[in-house]
Amino acid sequence: MSHFTPENFPSCAIGMLLGRAAILKDRILDWHLEPEGVTAAQFKVLIIVTQYQVDTPAELCRYLGLDSGSMTRMLDRLEQKGLILRNRCADDRRQVRLALSADGQRLADRLPEIGAAAMNELVGVLQADELKTLESLLAKVLLSAGDPLATRRFGDR
Repeated sequence: MSHFTPENFPSCAIGMLLGRAAILKDRILDWHLEPEGVTAAQFKVLIIVTQYQVDTPAELCRYLGLDSGSMTRMLDRLEQKGLILRNRCADDRRQVRLALSADGQRLADRLPEIGAAAMNELVGVLQADELKTLESLLAKVLLSAGDPLATRRFGDR
């Protein structure tokens, strides 16, 4: 369904609103994660490894929409912080498997608490039914676009 034309596009705010909400979400997450010494971007990697059992850099790239160079730098930082381990696959030495270190697992166990506090700060202004509607609409858009995380999380809603 087409909602926009060149004539009404200048008054369209959906792109700006989605983008600004994502920036605000990451700022709030950064603030909540500061005591742990990780960033919102690193939080996303740890959450995906933990909640979705993603264990290869290539899969992480696909889920996060990052190129391999950016992912390598991200994993380097997480490894330097002692949160993840990179192990060569015994069957194919070219492939790397990711695992959480003991410190990484301790932090991962706290991520739902930290994430919940941050998301409550972000959307606490919404009523429960408004939040459910917002989540449903965003899931519908992402599923339609074939987003891998949305598909894995929400399936064929």
